[in-house]
Amino acid sequence: MIDKNTRANALIEALPYIQQYSGKIVVIKYGGNAMTSNELKQAVMSDIVMLSLCGIKIVLVHGGGPEINAVLNKVGKEPKFIDGLRYTDKETIEIVQMVLCGKVNKDLVNLLYSHSGKAIGLCGLDNGMLKAKQKSEALGYVGEIISTNPEVIKNALNNGYIPVIATVASGENGEAYNINADTAASAIASEIGAENLILMTDVKGILEDKDDENTLIYNINLSEVPLLKERGIISGGMIPKIDCCVEAVRRGVKKANIIDGRIPHSILIELLTDKGAGTMIT
Repeated sequence: MIDKNTRANALIEALPYIQQYSGKIVVIKYGGNAMTSNELKQAVMSDIVMLSLCGIKIVLVHGGGPEINAVLNKVGKEPKFIDGLRYTDKETIEIVQMVLCGKVNKDLVNLLYSHSGKAIGLCGLDNGMLKAKQKSEALGYVGEIISTNPEVIKNALNNGYIPVIATVASGENGEAYNINADTAASAIASEIGAENLILMTDVKGILEDKDDENTLIYNINLSEVPLLKERGIISGGMIPKIDCCVEAVRRGVKKANIIDGRIPHSILIELLTDKGAGTMIT
């Protein structure tokens, strides 16, 4: 049981951060374990609603890999990945669009509503929000973003809604492309002038020693990133995440955070406490 003084001190610690972020935009990329565990999912939704009620404008960008895999398995189609990206043929992009823009997106909107949040479901196809070209022939209908149109996102925010965005983009001939959610979140954050970009992951953040979670690096300057890659501290699947953060910060986002989505309320811990819950790139 938390005593009253501890509760009061937590609120006092949070106050300057609420003031700092009030009226500002925070883009959150949501996926991984936080999306598949019901306990964590409820925690994320309650965090987002609380931040919204505090006057912080939240944009939620989501993936849905496990749900896509489940549907592919049902139709007897084995998921295939190339360099960490989903190979997406004609049938798969139809499934991706159906699952991401339909079930996953609307489930999240409904979950936010159940926590008394005001949310609206969108996808990159809406009003040309995300335009893309084919990333490579080997990947099929996997897209590389070439332009963004944030008008519909800004309209939603200005009317008090939490935009919940599925990462499917449109091509120049009307075809749909599957977009990596980290990449989409970075592009959207840059385009709408976000104060902060938060990528939820399945690790604690950037670790000095990948096998020791006590070696978390709390702050990284852009200038340090090349050396950390050279030393192997940033490696493997963390490289594209860091690259998304670096691109967002270079394009005007004040800071980007990689946080551990396995920790309940990690979003609140990151935004509203002195120590934070992951690695911050500035």
